[in-house]
Amino acid sequence: MENKQDRLIRGTAMDGRVRAFAVRTTQLVEELRRRHDTYPTATAALGRTLTAGAIMGSMLKGNERLTIQVKGDGPIGQIVVDANAVGEVRGYVTEPHVHLPSNSMGKLDVAGAVGTEGFIHIIKDLGLKEPYRGSIPIISGELGEDFTYYFAKSEQTPSAVGLGVLVDTDNSVIVAGGFIIQLLPGLSDDEITAIENAVGSIPPVTALLDQGLELEEMLRWMLPDVRVLDEMDIHFQCECSRERVEKTLISLGESELKQLIEEEGQAEVVCHFCNEAYQFNKDELQNLLDQAKA
Repeated sequence: MENKQDRLIRGTAMDGRVRAFAVRTTQLVEELRRRHDTYPTATAALGRTLTAGAIMGSMLKGNERLTIQVKGDGPIGQIVVDANAVGEVRGYVTEPHVHLPSNSMGKLDVAGAVGTEGFIHIIKDLGLKEPYRGSIPIISGELGEDFTYYFAKSEQTPSAVGLGVLVDTDNSVIVAGGFIIQLLPGLSDDEITAIENAVGSIPPVTALLDQGLELEEMLRWMLPDVRVLDEMDIHFQCECSRERVEKTLISLGESELKQLIEEEGQAEVVCHFCNEAYQFNKDELQNLLDQAKA
């Protein structure tokens, strides 16, 4: 199968009374799997959250951004995903080396890895003084249903969320992607039932993407009259840089830096989100200490 670029499409259906998003995130999820060395079940959990994050990011405008924190009681600990309105996404899990036996349906046991007790927090930085915070209890741990519940409860928008990651025998990501269908006011009960039935009958997202189905075709499966309004590329992007790390080290203050120089003689700072390691030798730390004194 040719390597298709990750992208997201946005559309409407039923005279604007339905909003629809579909996304392919295969390269994004594979990039983060490689950076964090995630095992298959952890890859699926992180990948589903990254996919939801990519779509939710596309609902933002301008410089707005959001962070998703999935804090369950399962062995992977916390999943954190950052996304913005221009398709830049990053993320990590606390414990990447988690792989569990398949669940009763023969699928990767994401709920087992995430846990079924805990919360999902969505923090949106909308450029206001205070960020918007929404929290919901984890209801299934499979994540698709959890985000469906989030939209219904926190945003009062009935939605259908489909998220999927297919992992190969060598742990690499074959395909990843998803969709979110949102019902807006003005739909009749019959129309809502028809959409629910269509969503209920669609094969798993990963099966469709693996067969080479285009994103438009995936939406048309559920919404025959969908009209694509726009599309954008989705890609991994981290904001860390050597300059940022230097600022962080300077902000530790004189005594901490002195201690670091005396006891360690060097420092390594690793970014949570991308696993990039920044090394500082004694002279470089001394230079930072001089800046901290200034």
